[in-house]
Amino acid sequence: MTNLGSRKARTAFAVSAVAVLGVVAACGSNGSNGSNDSGPGNSGDTASKVEINRQAAGDITTHGGAKRLSGDQTQAIADSIQRSKAKNVILVIGDGTANQELTLARDYQWGAGAQIPGIDQLPLSGDYTTYALDKTTKKPDYTTDSAASGTAWATGTKTYNGGVGVDVNGKPQRSILQIAKANGRKTGNVTTTELQDATPAVQVAHVAQRKCYGPVATKTLCAPDALSNGGLGSITEQLLAARADVTLGGGWKTFQETADAGEYNGKTLEVQAKERGYQIVRSGSELDGITQANQDKPLLGVFADGNLPRLWGKATATKGGGKEPAVTCSDNPEFGATPKLGTLTKKAIDLLKGNEGFFLQVESGSVDKANHDADPCGQIGETVQLSDAVTAALEFAKNDKDTLVIVTGDHAHTSQIIEVGSDTPGLTRTLNTKDGGLLTVNYGTSLEPGEEQHTGGQVRIAAYGPGGANVLGVTDQTDPFFYITDVLGLDRNKQ
Repeated sequence: MTNLGSRKARTAFAVSAVAVLGVVAACGSNGSNGSNDSGPGNSGDTASKVEINRQAAGDITTHGGAKRLSGDQTQAIADSIQRSKAKNVILVIGDGTANQELTLARDYQWGAGAQIPGIDQLPLSGDYTTYALDKTTKKPDYTTDSAASGTAWATGTKTYNGGVGVDVNGKPQRSILQIAKANGRKTGNVTTTELQDATPAVQVAHVAQRKCYGPVATKTLCAPDALSNGGLGSITEQLLAARADVTLGGGWKTFQETADAGEYNGKTLEVQAKERGYQIVRSGSELDGITQANQDKPLLGVFADGNLPRLWGKATATKGGGKEPAVTCSDNPEFGATPKLGTLTKKAIDLLKGNEGFFLQVESGSVDKANHDADPCGQIGETVQLSDAVTAALEFAKNDKDTLVIVTGDHAHTSQIIEVGSDTPGLTRTLNTKDGGLLTVNYGTSLEPGEEQHTGGQVRIAAYGPGGANVLGVTDQTDPFFYITDVLGLDRNKQ
């Protein structure tokens, strides 16, 4: 059965399981906070024992050798549906990561018949729609950017491309992170990009334009948001005020800008962070030394002036590149001692776990950036990082038994797997794969690397844990805001 076929089968089985479990009594949840002993679904103990293996059965040249299902999955999927109250939620985002990007990474790194660790082991999956809104007409804008898409899941509100944490009319919308913090939960925000980039920003900031990183840009690009004009300030200033317990990523350059209004007027944002009580770390070794992070001593880890370097080096597609000798991806020497996303995810979980419960957003952000650059190796390497982050989250959730893990992308992108050696009107590159075969990738939305564009397809979303059944079928990108806050038992109006 193909991967698409197996997903359809899993969805059908899971829907049936929901109906059955609604009338069958089951034992109470193993969780210690926010768990619900009634209603449809199983305990965390039952769900944690389900092992999802989606690798090909054997020799893919033989009858049945390529099938991914080991037998009827009805019981396994029914057992994996856990009651819809959770102590913790981990939301993992692959920026610009839809099915084409996942398939490309699987084929190259693990093999066509293999599974992506973590990602393909999630028992429940569906798709969600990702359209934005046109700021002027208020009608659908069918191809979203990361600001509008992130605002959708973070706040439950559709907005225009470029808007961060605001609705289509510019009104601020509260995020999951802000609501969780108001309800006494610990919070974290982890990314491989600049901390001011759209996806991490949607959890902590409300600005009219996504490039309003610091006071300098804010005065020109979104002047009403500037502190000097009575606004909430730049993204970085709002990030510091939001005070997540754990914040890890890049973007140190903006912290060197100087505030021009407010309590910290005339001081750099780095100085402001220190005076606000943040523990600041700039390297993996310094991060290793941190043993606690809370509202008294929140953690700010910033490991690059801009985006964190990509794990793998570039192999930029070119016009006619698909006919050139195949390329094997290699490590990026600039990555050096940069902490990997899996390491950052584990550290964030270790610092956040406890009696309070937590909400954590994790992003592998440069799948998107490499896709824009028509760079398949950079793109695949960052999908490997995404896999590592999901594996860390899933391992914790299986042991904790009271944690919902959700994995998705924010929008579709341009990369396509095409016939080997094809010469297209776009940019192409052929790669050597894990299977010993050849794979040609096409980037067809621009002839200029760095200018490839997003596309408008629906995006896979998958889950494990309490409330994971909410991802099944076709949903919208705004839906996660509602079921995440619901499964955490949050009062969305609490200030």
